[in-house]
Amino acid sequence: MHTRRMTSALLPARGVLALALAGALALSGCSGSDDKPSASGGSSSGSASSSAKPYLPVPSGVKLTTPGSSLKVGDHAVVAYHVRQGQVGALDLQVTRLEKTSFKKSFAGWKLDKATLKTNPYFVRASVKNVGTTDLGGRAVPLYIVDGHNTLIEASSFASTFAPCPSGQFPKKFKPGAQADVCLVYLSPNHGKLTAASFRPTQEFAPITWTGALVAPKAAQAKKSAQKNAKKNQKR
Repeated sequence: MHTRRMTSALLPARGVLALALAGALALSGCSGSDDKPSASGGSSSGSASSSAKPYLPVPSGVKLTTPGSSLKVGDHAVVAYHVRQGQVGALDLQVTRLEKTSFKKSFAGWKLDKATLKTNPYFVRASVKNVGTTDLGGRAVPLYIVDGHNTLIEASSFASTFAPCPSGQFPKKFKPGAQADVCLVYLSPNHGKLTAASFRPTQEFAPITWTGALVAPKAAQAKKSAQKNAKKNQKR
């Protein structure tokens, strides 16, 4: 499998902070021994049916969504993946919005390089619940997007909070039973289109995908998500 990484440095115009934006990890559907997944290889089941036998060990009562399921925005999927060797994470994952934004609208005040300006920016919002036994605190949310070139794109990360779309990772503490609303930023190379959000932890895994209409970001969405997460944390 051929892998290429784009790295874009975004600097606020006032130069107060230098926040590095890790670029998209683009994965073409070539053969090879890379650990990362490719975009191809899914099936269309039309619903979030449950696997008869779990593909990874999960707690009793957790029913995993069948790999290859094709879902709509708003649908839930229960998924599992290796956090590290010997540790399995399990999530109830609901993609709630697919948003198409622009650099002019969401990145005002940032200095953008030429490579970044050749991408299309997207936000994916999701609701996640830890239904496993592993604390996932501070780890990346295991969601990709698929672009119009059938390429899998990894979420970008910031060295500090990006206000229009914060919480690209799980909260610092995300123990079993914890819930959070998250937002992930994607930069699709060569002005690629977002065609689906995808859970595909390994190349061999038949992806679980979410499709739906692309909508514009809501100005107050980030603030509402932050307030909701704060209330959940207070209750725990």
